[in-house]
Amino acid sequence: MLTALIVDDEPLAREELRLLLQASGCIEVLGECAHALEALPAIHRLKPDILFLDIQMPRISGLELVGMLDPQALPHIVFVTAFDEYALRAFEEHALDYLLKPVDPARLQRTLDRLLLLARREVMVPDSEGAAAPGSGDPGLVAAPLRTIPCIGHNRILLLPLAEVEYVHSDLTGNRVVAGERQGTTELTLRTLEEKSGFLRCHRQYLLNPAQIREILLLEGGLAEVVTCGGHKVPVSRRYLRPLKDQLAIP
Repeated sequence: MLTALIVDDEPLAREELRLLLQASGCIEVLGECAHALEALPAIHRLKPDILFLDIQMPRISGLELVGMLDPQALPHIVFVTAFDEYALRAFEEHALDYLLKPVDPARLQRTLDRLLLLARREVMVPDSEGAAAPGSGDPGLVAAPLRTIPCIGHNRILLLPLAEVEYVHSDLTGNRVVAGERQGTTELTLRTLEEKSGFLRCHRQYLLNPAQIREILLLEGGLAEVVTCGGHKVPVSRRYLRPLKDQLAIP
């Protein structure tokens, strides 16, 4: 049986879709989320096969949420929305399907039949023989670019604009995002941020925003430190110093 997560800011819409999926007998609904910030940790924790995703949601749209997911572990994406003007954009994002609200049971069943067919193909061709991850039925997925990094701060939720972020640091508490005096922890992986933000890798545990680099201090032993515009010092390991210079066009 395939598993699914429903993400929609309308409770009645979530309930309607959940009942339809349960009635199909072939989908296990792992949970429901009311917005993207709630969905990110749920997707990482539950690893659903399918994401039934509303497009128009507060602060972070469904299209933006897809851009925040690790492309190597992407579920199949089925957009569900009341606005048909999003249809072309949804398919430009290479979603597996697009459903209009209120969801027609017969139309939903066609989507489920397609998902089941894809699942059977993936079982027949093991990963080691070239089958891709669950979301790879959506070839060439190109999601909306990141504009903000959603973070959990002290008793608050932060949406830090990408341009203001100085660096991201991975430690035991998670991935820490630093933007001046503001800091928070994000569910986004360093790999996702590196691929979709334009940030540069300077250390196994650090990513830098090149627009926030004030100077590079060269240290002994082939090491270095970057001083950001906010005055933070970020380590640069030997492995990444030369590639960092090359990316910044420094001789």
